[in-house]
Amino acid sequence: MMQQAEIHEFLVNYFTASGCQLLPVSEKDQIKVKLTKEMDKLLMNRPFYWHYIENTGGIPETATLLLRTDSQTEEGELIHFGSPRLHQILDSTKKLAPFIRLYQNLPPHSAPALEPWLGINYKISYQCDLKKDRICSTGLQLINGTIIDGFQEMLERLDLIPKLPDYCYTLSPLIKIKSGMARIEHFIESVLKKEETDWAENAGKRWSRDRELLDSFYEQQNPKPDTYFKEIEALRDQYEPRILVQFINAGLFYLQSSTFIPGLIKDR
Repeated sequence: MMQQAEIHEFLVNYFTASGCQLLPVSEKDQIKVKLTKEMDKLLMNRPFYWHYIENTGGIPETATLLLRTDSQTEEGELIHFGSPRLHQILDSTKKLAPFIRLYQNLPPHSAPALEPWLGINYKISYQCDLKKDRICSTGLQLINGTIIDGFQEMLERLDLIPKLPDYCYTLSPLIKIKSGMARIEHFIESVLKKEETDWAENAGKRWSRDRELLDSFYEQQNPKPDTYFKEIEALRDQYEPRILVQFINAGLFYLQSSTFIPGLIKDR
């Protein structure tokens, strides 16, 4: 299961990037946010309110959300993987800004060259009769092919702005975006192949156990009725292990690699 701290961090980044105002909270696991007009329309499902405001010329009052990522805290809407609100927010990222461009704001007298990086955020879902999700981020330098796992966490330590800083220039990529995305997909696949498979093996054991129970129930029936084959297929749908990788959003970042933490570099 995705860690609640990761969900909290994702929500803060999501609302900040969407131009919403983060308000003071009494608990560290809470997020209180004043929505923009665009975000209110996207998340709050108030079409009649906005129709009235826009047709009467009224002054809109956007909603304020109080969210929490800790089940021990009482005040606020609990957000976790599987909660409708989190799924709504993840889906909304496709409508908002599926691709962004940002530049690193460097101190005076720094080297002026900025290198192009492709960053992709995605959700990995491990599915069988049980389910586990996690959000991941990978960055690829589009000149020498360096790959960084945990790219989003690294970006949060940098000062990023939407315009090219004064006295800086960007280096041209040698790796095309399409090729870069293919490299990141290959990297994700290689990481997944190295992971433990005990969750899938255990699902297979539970699948076999229920298949044996089903066979024993229909043991005296020959030929088997259609219901038997439907139940066999239902067991497959329930237990068959599979991993799904879902794109969330991506960005092109012009950065200075010398400012990164070397420990994040995974591959070339």
